[in-house]
Amino acid sequence: MKVLAFAEQRNGKLKTSAFEVLTCAAKLAGGNPADVAVVIIGSQIEGLVSELKGFGADKAYVVDGGDFAKYNCLNYVDATASAVKNFAPELIVAAASPMGKDLMPRLAAKLDAGIISDVTAAKTEGGIVRCTKPMYAGKVLAKIAVKKGNLSIVTIRPNVFPAEKSNTGGAAPEKLTVPVNPIAARLLTKEIRKGSSEKPDLTEASTIISGGRAMANAENFKILHDCADVIGATVGASRAAVDSGYASHDMQVGQTGKTVNPNLYIACGISGSIQHMAGMRTSKVIVAINTDADAPIFGIATYGIVADLFQAVPLLTKKFKEML
Repeated sequence: MKVLAFAEQRNGKLKTSAFEVLTCAAKLAGGNPADVAVVIIGSQIEGLVSELKGFGADKAYVVDGGDFAKYNCLNYVDATASAVKNFAPELIVAAASPMGKDLMPRLAAKLDAGIISDVTAAKTEGGIVRCTKPMYAGKVLAKIAVKKGNLSIVTIRPNVFPAEKSNTGGAAPEKLTVPVNPIAARLLTKEIRKGSSEKPDLTEASTIISGGRAMANAENFKILHDCADVIGATVGASRAAVDSGYASHDMQVGQTGKTVNPNLYIACGISGSIQHMAGMRTSKVIVAINTDADAPIFGIATYGIVADLFQAVPLLTKKFKEML
């Protein structure tokens, strides 16, 4: 099976998910580098191709130009479709990131391809790709098979498929020239507003500490940031905390926020609504801190601490400092 991986980059730097996607693509292709290619789109990005070597792809399609400096869904669809035309894959793999969730359904419509989104497991059996994806707020795991011979797209949840360098695949660059979509020329990005934090985005963070309504105000989130600074975590929030004005929407974890899958998730003062758990229940290790011993969050927690977060979190921070 020939598989094309979409490697996402931002501001001239490859996202961590790019290596996860390429690792997944190589495994689904059966480990044959000749059957794996990767496409990367942006401006002045040819130097990034060398970072993709050894991850199982023999070829790297590069779409490089000023018109691709900022993400434009129409231009990126055309660029990816050009790579598909050149490589003729049976499967396309991308990350279920904000960009992937916007780009890949549009690409599926353009190519008349099937799409399975937010996959948490995938394997090839007898030439058929079988995927697992959570549904109904994570209450059901759907098993979906990709029909052999039909072009299909799979987007994988970040932090689920570990990036593994196989030391195979030279990722030989091949530059593609893609004309600018005339409609895309009317779709301009005027401004990109970035947060001041240099920490990983919630969707890619390996450690997250989140606060809920019990934080009481925005100033109290400082104790979470203090803890996060010690353990290298990203700070998140529940919808209740965001709706109350304690945290910004880009920090929201849950069904109407971001779906995360860290190695460690610390929930502070979060009761565990269905909507919140839908966005974080696949975390590898979950630590819940809450004064209510009957809070739903304890039902999925690996470790539970029945305590006041304003006492427990500073103690955790102190212990982390001693350990690290």
